[in-house]
Amino acid sequence: MPEDWTRALAIVAHPDDMEYGAAAAVARWTGEGREVAYLMVSRGEAGIDTMSPEECAPVRDAEQRASAAVVGVSTVEFLDHRDGVIEAGVALRRDLTAAIRRHRPELIVTLNRRDHFVPGTWNSADHRAVGESVLDAANDAGNRWIFPELAAQGLEPWGGVRWVALAASPQSTHAVDVTGTMEAGIASLLEHRAYLSALTDEDPETYARGFLTQFAQATGERFGVPFATAFELVGF
Repeated sequence: MPEDWTRALAIVAHPDDMEYGAAAAVARWTGEGREVAYLMVSRGEAGIDTMSPEECAPVRDAEQRASAAVVGVSTVEFLDHRDGVIEAGVALRRDLTAAIRRHRPELIVTLNRRDHFVPGTWNSADHRAVGESVLDAANDAGNRWIFPELAAQGLEPWGGVRWVALAASPQSTHAVDVTGTMEAGIASLLEHRAYLSALTDEDPETYARGFLTQFAQATGERFGVPFATAFELVGF
């Protein structure tokens, strides 16, 4: 993974999306003095079957902020697109372009946009929509004549995005050694207690440690380190 950058913006569909592997990389980056901010397209309000969206949204908001703090991220923003029915298109591209111009990152991190994580599975429509729109918005952010109303609002074009890194992609090309930050990554996922309790009957710590360790070990074997987080890297 490139290391000659200082500022990153992570853009994902839901609270917890960063915590399924990428947060351990974030912990390494912030520990090295890099600046990382989080942007959630939704509040994940449709993610817990036993809670109404109105009840769920503030719970997941609070869990995400606590989770981000564990890995050194203090800026967490929400766009409030509706969970479960996020649409790729002009409206989302405009919102993402505005955020990119506001934060001015060199690296953008998002989640796998492809149809599956592993063969025989199906990726969430929200993940696919957000991943595709992030790639488009990374280009849009530098073009003054796309969404000119943003410049009128003081958001000048930002052509400084150099890469978009898609976490958990089946076509991953690069990796971050997270051997030293695995525990922070696990602790970050564990902050999503309400979500994990609804997701699995397992003890949340057993589930989080087992899931993250299994995938980080497998990725580490591929890249020659004990634990790693993989990304598909797209250059701009």
